[in-house]
Formats: sequence, C-alpha cells, structure tokens
Amino acid sequence: MVFSLVRLQRAARWMAFLLATAIPLALLVGGAQPFAVGLVPAPWDKLAHMSVYAVLACAIGFASRRQGASAMLIGFVGALLVGGLDEFSQMHLPGRTAEFDDLVADAVGAGLGTIVLAVRIQVRAWVAAHEEVERS
Repeated sequence: MVFSLVRLQRAARWMAFLLATAIPLALLVGGAQPFAVGLVPAPWDKLAHMSVYAVLACAIGFASRRQGASAMLIGFVGALLVGGLDEFSQMHLPGRTAEFDDLVADAVGAGLGTIVLAVRIQVRAWVAAHEEVERS
C-alpha cells in the first residue's frame, strides 16, 4: 500500500465524519442516562461544553468537504444546532436542566472550533502559494 496525501485526507475526512456523528449521539443518548446528572461539576462544565463543541465544529466543517467560509459556517451552525437540540432535550429529562449559560458555552466553543478551521484554511492557502513559487 502506497502512502499518499489523498488517502490520508480521505481517511481524515472519514474520521471527522465519524466524530461529527458520534459526538451528538453521545450527547443525546449519554446525556439521557442517570449517571449524566452532575457528571462534570460547575464551573468545569462550561469548559467541557466549550471543548466538546469546538471539536464538533471542526469535525463538521472538515467533514463537509467545503472550503473557505462555507466550511466555517457549516461547522459553526451545525455545532450550534446540536447544542440547541441538547439543551432542548435536557428540559425533558429528570434531574437535568436546560441552561442558557450552557448554550453560550456551546457557542463560544463552536466559535473557537471555527477559528481553528479558519487557521487551517489559511495554512493550506499559504502552503499552496509557496508550492507554486517553488515550481516556478
């Protein structure tokens, strides 16, 4: 099997797709379990929200196969939709509460993930520009 950048990118996109699917499932299914009540104590729960939704925004944006601003928009909005759905589902679970602060932490995390996507896009553009210069 020959190592190629195309195969590596394809594998990374599949991994991002699996992550973008697994995180919402874990949040919705795992969050409905009794052990999820108070699993992460305050104020660390906000950091957990930001971290999870940053990874989710990156995974959604990368798995979308879009480039530029559309990948960032899809990642950000997708992560926010999952956050809203998660908070909405918590309104109906015993021992759980939907909190606006959690949704804000989700949005901050999605924004951080979007920034990571933007940096990735800029790095790719920089590399492509320098490869063109070297070929000339």
